[in-house]
Amino acid sequence: MPRPGGRRGKGSGARLGDDPAGSRDAPALEGKGFAGKASPDRCNFPSGVWRAIRAAGLEPSAILHAAGLPASIWLNPATPLSTESYFAIWRAIEALSNDCCFALRIIEAADRTGHQPGFIAGLYAFNFRDAINRLLHLKSMVTSEKLWVTEEKGRWVMGRDWPYATEPEPSLSLDLTFCLMVNLGRRGSGRHIRPVKVQYVRPPTPCDELAEYYGCAIEFEARQNAIIFDSADLDLPFPGYSPEFLDLITKSLHKAYEELKAEGTIREQVKAAMKRVMAGGQLEIAHIASELGMSERTLQRRIAEENATYRELLVEARRELSLHLLADQHLNIDNIASMLGFRTTTSFYRAFKEWKNVSPGKWRAMNAASGQD
Repeated sequence: MPRPGGRRGKGSGARLGDDPAGSRDAPALEGKGFAGKASPDRCNFPSGVWRAIRAAGLEPSAILHAAGLPASIWLNPATPLSTESYFAIWRAIEALSNDCCFALRIIEAADRTGHQPGFIAGLYAFNFRDAINRLLHLKSMVTSEKLWVTEEKGRWVMGRDWPYATEPEPSLSLDLTFCLMVNLGRRGSGRHIRPVKVQYVRPPTPCDELAEYYGCAIEFEARQNAIIFDSADLDLPFPGYSPEFLDLITKSLHKAYEELKAEGTIREQVKAAMKRVMAGGQLEIAHIASELGMSERTLQRRIAEENATYRELLVEARRELSLHLLADQHLNIDNIASMLGFRTTTSFYRAFKEWKNVSPGKWRAMNAASGQD
């Protein structure tokens, strides 16, 4: 049986790394479908992509509910997902959008709400080739997916493999990756770059709008998922090339990605773990210690070294998560109280008034009116 993503031919290129709500029936974050801190099967769903999807008309909490995952995942981009969960999110988006060209809606929304930092950095690269190489390098730092590249006879070919996949990559996920590459080339060069060909392993799914966006032939039932460019197009210079800015933003991105992988101090690691499992109610220190791959005694010692207590971090995590959840009008306050691990809504009201001196409902109304957190 061929691996997900199909086979690829010989070439001179090298494989590169690729840059509601809280149901009690949803799987616990440390269980099946989620990647532990040390797991090599680790994917991330960037906050910028969530932002664009939301602007395109779909609520993240509704998507995660449809995927059978905790609605709080989108609030923490450091949440490690397994390939299984990552694919489940994209399948849910496909089902809820019911739009075979939804990848284009996401790109259009990202043009308004802001692209991922790696994409923005690429716009200041020397040329299209340099931009892609930088993007692939950054992606390789935070995800287990693998983008591969070959180049021969004037053709540059890029595809993607998922080493831990047990099923084909959702069409929408693949479409978005290929469309983003085209968008990067066009915006960076200022020219209407067209791929030579786009190949999909999936059966024919005609979408005139997608074909028009690519501006090239789409081959379905191919041996591999790949996008092919003329090598000359990859050497087109980017007028916005700025080595000084590129150096600055690249260093900043490297630092941010390293922090994302490490999840910062033990204080931040503990709070991130609490937020991941909060909807499941598994907030005992022994469980969080296991989530972080250490003993309970070690966790207690490391928390004490930062002059904090486990209880203090739990309160902070609940407070921070409550503000994010209340900003989502899709969620009602009873559900939010449950997702935060409170036994009753009254308990949540009491705690929130201690934090913000107003009720959750009033804070939400004030926040909606001002447009600020």
